[in-house]
Amino acid sequence: MVTQDIIARIARMRVLAIGLALLLASHAAIADVVAVVSAKSGITTLTKTQMADIFLGKASRFPDGTQAVPVDQVEDAPARAEFYLKLAGRSAPQMKAYWAKIIFTGRGQPPQEVRSSAELKKRIAQDPAAIGYIDESLLDDSVRVVR
Repeated sequence: MVTQDIIARIARMRVLAIGLALLLASHAAIADVVAVVSAKSGITTLTKTQMADIFLGKASRFPDGTQAVPVDQVEDAPARAEFYLKLAGRSAPQMKAYWAKIIFTGRGQPPQEVRSSAELKKRIAQDPAAIGYIDESLLDDSVRVVR
């Protein structure tokens, strides 16, 4: 019947509208994610390519030759998904597949993981060789944005 068809269409439109609203709300709830090093580090800026090389295991040193120790947040952290999407154009499942291949072939190990942005910031602040990413809202004078 025409009436049931119209009701079904309206229901589908409501579901789509709710889904879109949730997507937009979740995106707005996440602060911008920024790459950081310790305020004690001599590194002041890195290009996107330099950061990608460090986080993808292709480089183990900063451009000045000092050791670079990338630190990730846990796999399901929203900041991690946003960071890798911006940095490498890869989703969380794509990054998981990337590291599975690297590990399987013996060409490297993924960055160490911490549980939260707060824990990552503390770790970065204490180690001038470390590099990571945190929500922009957590910035203070213990860390420096490098991009």
